[in-house]
Amino acid sequence: MLRFLTYQTPPKFFKEFDIYNSATNLRSVKVISGLLLCISGVGRIISMFFRDDVVKINGYEQFSINNWLQIVGCGIFLILSNYGLKKDLSTSYKKTIVIAFVVYFLTIAFNISYIVSQHNTKNTLFIFLVGIVATSLFFTIEIKQMKFIVAYIIGVYFAASWVADIPTEQKTINFIAGLILGTVLLSFSRYSYYFKSSHFVQIKELEEKNREILLLNNQKSEILSFVAHDLRAPLNNIDALSQLLLLENSDNNEMKMISNSALQAKNIINDLIEAVKTEQAEIRKESILLKPYISRIINKWEANTTRKIEFSQDLEDLNMHANASKLERVIDNLISNAFKFSSSDKPIKIAVSLAKNSIFIKVKDFGIGIPIDLQGHIFEQFSRASRKGLLGEKSVGLGLHISHKIIEQHRGELSMHSSENEGTTFTIQLPLMTA
Repeated sequence: MLRFLTYQTPPKFFKEFDIYNSATNLRSVKVISGLLLCISGVGRIISMFFRDDVVKINGYEQFSINNWLQIVGCGIFLILSNYGLKKDLSTSYKKTIVIAFVVYFLTIAFNISYIVSQHNTKNTLFIFLVGIVATSLFFTIEIKQMKFIVAYIIGVYFAASWVADIPTEQKTINFIAGLILGTVLLSFSRYSYYFKSSHFVQIKELEEKNREILLLNNQKSEILSFVAHDLRAPLNNIDALSQLLLLENSDNNEMKMISNSALQAKNIINDLIEAVKTEQAEIRKESILLKPYISRIINKWEANTTRKIEFSQDLEDLNMHANASKLERVIDNLISNAFKFSSSDKPIKIAVSLAKNSIFIKVKDFGIGIPIDLQGHIFEQFSRASRKGLLGEKSVGLGLHISHKIIEQHRGELSMHSSENEGTTFTIQLPLMTA
């Protein structure tokens, strides 16, 4: 529980925290000295305008001297702190200014309490306690320096009590009060140091972990990209040879299986290469007339399957800016998924509409849908939401992830709504082309 009393910043982070903390403390010196300078200046101006009333205050001469000490001292520290922050001087220089200001600040607070209490500080400790709390709150000071400050304050407290014209028993009480206040100052400052240092260390440890994760992720991407590129060449050879053999004998089922497998493997490799690209270049866009564009994609699919695709569009002429090949890849992937997870007797519906300066392209199937527990993972890389199709088609969980990235590159959004055994609707939202 009292670990903060002996806490030290771990050596691994000490130098970095020391640099950061010195600058932070110096900024606190600048703010507090500037604030005190303003308050002292206002007090001096008031005393000049209402001098006849002010001089009647008990201890006026002492208050006046203390006020000048505040004006001069705060002015000096304001200049020094500004200079230290602008010139970015050494940490030791900054520490020296901070320690000197804390000693000065606590001395001023003690002086005010001493004057107000008529040299018997046990009577009025409020201002001095404010100084202790402010020091602990705004300054993070190492244990060695804080021990020096505490010893100085207790020494000043004892000396002031000793020379004061008060009974001996009152001096004894003041001595005890001084020891208690010194302990309070040390405890508060150590807790503040422990809290701020621990927070700093936690942030640095998180930054290290993030760098490690980023490094591992980059290494994973490099390995995947390397493997994918090396596999592409032999697969191209296999595909080319199978196509040549199929030209000689188009009924060779074994060659068809080899060709289809090679094509499937190449598609997976292309997906891997696309997925591991961490930095995407700005895509090239062109004006696309949507109705003929999507009709062409549908015709391509219907030429290679007996499945029915129904297409509808609200307006006849809808133009948009997009990368035609990349957008086609997204639509192809959504149609492929729709076929994969719905029976062959059920159609696929594609609808295009316009709303709020955005174009919506919806691809809807009437298949098995996506379970609720998997819906939050469908756009993840190598998603655990990846499943086999109704005919056993395999997936590596990259298609929707890549589609999502492509739509984001278009400054659009790819969303999904699904109900089990009722079907799934994927919606592409893209900004309308502007003149």
